Amino acid sequence: MAQVNSRSERMDLPAVVLIVMLCVLWGIQQVAIKLAIAGGFPPVLMAACRSVGAAICLGVWIVWRRGGMELLAVLVPRILKPGLVIGLLFGAEFLCLFPGLARTTAARGALFFFTAPFFTALFAHLFLPNERLRLRQMLGLAIAFSGVGITFADGLQQGGGSVLGDGLCTMAGALWGATTVFIKANRDLREQTPERILFYQVAGSGVLLSAASVAVGDEWKPLMVTSIAWASLFMQTVVVTFASYLAWFGLLMRYKAAALSGFTFLVPLMGIAAGTLLLGEPASPALFAGLAAVATGMWV
Repeated sequence: MAQVNSRSERMDLPAVVLIVMLCVLWGIQQVAIKLAIAGGFPPVLMAACRSVGAAICLGVWIVWRRGGMELLAVLVPRILKPGLVIGLLFGAEFLCLFPGLARTTAARGALFFFTAPFFTALFAHLFLPNERLRLRQMLGLAIAFSGVGITFADGLQQGGGSVLGDGLCTMAGALWGATTVFIKANRDLREQTPERILFYQVAGSGVLLSAASVAVGDEWKPLMVTSIAWASLFMQTVVVTFASYLAWFGLLMRYKAAALSGFTFLVPLMGIAAGTLLLGEPASPALFAGLAAVATGMWV
């Protein structure tokens, strides 16, 4: 792992362009998921295919860049157990997100999933003694979650969302935060390369999601799946789960998280814009008010 002291607070133009592109990509992935579901992919099965495909891509990448022994190193007993834990957490995250998006709009799903940074801060306060929240940070959390409450209430009044769908997307955000804090709390995981951490997540989630797909009795007819749905699966697997996550880890290795976090408000903004423009979803004033509260809470 790169040394923390070598990380920079100041980002150059290529880094800014890259982080903006990643935020746009993560914002529109909710639309891609909904398009794939509408095109014939059962949600849980699609999540399983995405994780398995990304694990294969990442395994090939690791072998090409670092050799076969690096891939075998993930089986070291000392790190295998916590690695399986983050794999299960990652799988549970998407076991909530994909069915959740089938029951709510892409715009709302993006906003509720975006609660992950705040769950990270909350869980860190509870479980990491060196990362207690100060008063200002607590205020930021309160403002952000007030935005979530505004959006949730608006969905109940105006339609477009559902208690189950919105709740599942929020639970996915909570699981994302839990995964982050678990990695930060576990010394063995902190010492691993980003590629290993990501491999544990995608490989472990691939097993969990595949089992869940069988358990819920997903029925899949490949010939009935639309070309848009196949393109969406490719995008989610290769572009998002494999390439964009590696790029994100690369940015985290070079720049401090504080230098990157200011851009992440773009994720739900892009989700709302994509849902409105590409799917014709309603974007009420309350939805933008909720987004503004979340962005303000992050800034505070």
